[in-house]
Amino acid sequence: MIHFLNLIRWKNLLMIALVQILIKYALLLPFYESHGVITTLSPLAFFLLVIATVCIAAGGYVINDIYDVEADKINKPSKVIINTHISEKIALRLFIILNVIGVGIGFYLSNGIGKSGFFVIFFIASALLYMYSSFLKQILLVGNVIVSLVVALSILLVGVFELLPVINDSNREIQIFFFRLILDYAIFAFIINFIRELVKDIEDIDGDYKAGMQTLPIVLGRERANKIVFVLSLIPLFAVVYYVVDNLFKQQLLVGYFLVLVIAPLIYVTIKLFSVEHKSHYKHISLILKLVMLTGMLSMTLYSYVLN
Repeated sequence: MIHFLNLIRWKNLLMIALVQILIKYALLLPFYESHGVITTLSPLAFFLLVIATVCIAAGGYVINDIYDVEADKINKPSKVIINTHISEKIALRLFIILNVIGVGIGFYLSNGIGKSGFFVIFFIASALLYMYSSFLKQILLVGNVIVSLVVALSILLVGVFELLPVINDSNREIQIFFFRLILDYAIFAFIINFIRELVKDIEDIDGDYKAGMQTLPIVLGRERANKIVFVLSLIPLFAVVYYVVDNLFKQQLLVGYFLVLVIAPLIYVTIKLFSVEHKSHYKHISLILKLVMLTGMLSMTLYSYVLN
């Protein structure tokens, strides 16, 4: 069981579910009475949305491990699961089952709210994750962008299903306001994940080279790639500072939260990227970026204190 849980990256799946739950129950529902925010999905339907998202993400992790066996034998030999603890045949069946469940639930939900076209989102996400693992990740930067887009999509998905179907003339302004707020979080997740993907590419350069990948550090070299990632790390730092100053300056609670738990770690990451010397440093930077993603998403819990 532990090998199965590690294969589907259960910790990452929990984070995906947590973020979606935060959007509905911390960012949207508290403003039903005070601001008139209307949501579409019942608790059961929302639970199914989370399950669908988690299944498609889990399937993505499985197919990625199937295609990454050779590279992982070099990059992280102690963590190879495919053909060590779980056969490739079983893993492939698991990938198919997870995607059938995820896309199937997506089809059911889309039709249930009268927006059958929304089903395409689940199908595209599933297809992108397969194409990413099979060949897109070998193309310079394309794979990094694709996986980051899917991460952002898992956040935006809640806004699409909860807010857009019930927009009318009387509530359009407030529904769009909260949809844009969710979009801001999705953009933040995209940028942080994109930088983290590049950091992981630098860390995994040896195995990726043997596997024939065309990642940024392989094409440009580790030092040049590191300089590019350093510059890119300034983007979320300045973007968050600007966002806090422009939108939250009068909200001391939110300002303090972002300063300590988002901006400070981002400054730390930038400093570490400037002075990085060993491969192990990239793993540490990747972990900090993952924590920044989490603390950034947890800030949703504070809006009910400052907007009411």
